[in-house]
Amino acid sequence: MLTVEPLTPTIGAVVHGVDLREVASNAELFSEIHGLWMEHLVLFFRDQKMTPDEHLALGECFGPLHIHPAAPFENGNPALMRIHADETSHRNNGEVWHSDVSADEKPPMASILRIHQVPKSGGDTLWANMYRVFDSFSDKMQYFLTGLRAEHRADYTGFYRDHEPQRSNPHCVHPVVRTHPVTKRNALFVNSGFTRNILGLTELESRSILKLLFERVRDPVFHCRFRWQKNSVAMWDNRCTQHMALWDYFPETRSGLRVTIVGDKPVLGSLR
Repeated sequence: MLTVEPLTPTIGAVVHGVDLREVASNAELFSEIHGLWMEHLVLFFRDQKMTPDEHLALGECFGPLHIHPAAPFENGNPALMRIHADETSHRNNGEVWHSDVSADEKPPMASILRIHQVPKSGGDTLWANMYRVFDSFSDKMQYFLTGLRAEHRADYTGFYRDHEPQRSNPHCVHPVVRTHPVTKRNALFVNSGFTRNILGLTELESRSILKLLFERVRDPVFHCRFRWQKNSVAMWDNRCTQHMALWDYFPETRSGLRVTIVGDKPVLGSLR
């Protein structure tokens, strides 16, 4: 029996009683999971023993799979991104607040991460509700932000050592506030990982506004925090969340695989 345990009133829920391998062949289950996902923004599942092919099939239920510009992958399939840090690592994936590959013209819609090796302690991931971040600003500030566009640029030089990139570093301009294509809610869409400047403002103005926005995202009132266990899965909506992975477990190992789904070009609807 499927049961739902919200992590916080703001974002995140653990879903019990589900075998994610069944989603690809069960339209009713897919619809139920999708509805919960739209409500909670990020869903967590324990004890999911998927094979890589089953993981890929789960992702394909939601749409075409996204290829990361530069990350290493498994099984000869660039859609199966490797997430790994150990005693030899010089960095950790996702150490800053970010929305996955937001510099793409069509940033990922979602990511599904399964961790199969965890450290003895630490290695949690945090997510932030970007609807709530946007809603926390005054009406005048919201109006100002919705008139802005920002440059997103990725530079993966040296991130993955000797791994040859899949494609060139992406670069794109997106609205500072985007309207979610399903929920029709407005979400702040700038992040400290990829957003470089706001168009039409002076350098000082852009830097000051982005600093304000980035600091607001760090407020824990907008967050949930997930403690990984072996074979845990997280599924998050990249259009209305940001996340940050903590690297507090060095030199221990944390390892998993991520499947990511292609999204749409961010657009802004009207303020309600």
